[in-house]
Amino acid sequence: MIANAKTAEYVSKLLLDINGQLNESVATIEHDCSPDEFTAYRRCVGRLINSIFEDILEPIYVRHPTLKPPELEM
Repeated sequence: MIANAKTAEYVSKLLLDINGQLNESVATIEHDCSPDEFTAYRRCVGRLINSIFEDILEPIYVRHPTLKPPELEM
């Protein structure tokens, strides 16, 4: 996906941070929305996070395996 290792590292760190913020947003709104709103929001955020990992981060980690954080190893 991204040939330049330095750029790939930047994108990886940025998107991992964004994923963390998305997760945080789910926890933040849980008590401020109806159960239906919360479920819909959580589902949308989950799709975003999944897409970021599958479509961007995984291809980066295939090309630059040393960038993959240990906590993402399966």
